Amino acid sequence: MARILITEDEASLRAFVARALRLDGHETVEASDGAEGLERLSEGGYDLLLSDVRMPIMDGIALAHAASSDHPGMKILLMTGFAEQRERADDLMEKIIDVVPKPFALPEIRKAVARALAA
Repeated sequence: MARILITEDEASLRAFVARALRLDGHETVEASDGAEGLERLSEGGYDLLLSDVRMPIMDGIALAHAASSDHPGMKILLMTGFAEQRERADDLMEKIIDVVPKPFALPEIRKAVARALAA
């Protein structure tokens, strides 16, 4: 299975998603903001970055740009509850798999992750 970095500033949502993905057999590592996510990415070995777009310190757009530059083979999946944030990700569409709208149900995020990993 895959090693997934989940970067989300809302602790309960981050834990919820991590638990669901572990049920699918994935290894998950969590980060509470983009700067922490970038630090975790430097450890290497990730198959997928699953990141919120709107976060403090470093947002998911900046994190996705850094991740795609530093780890070109890694897959990136973003999530957001804000339509305008989704539009900000347009310049990343060649580098990311998709942007998942929030709120989502567990089956939706699990399917999105499976599609991203299969892409």
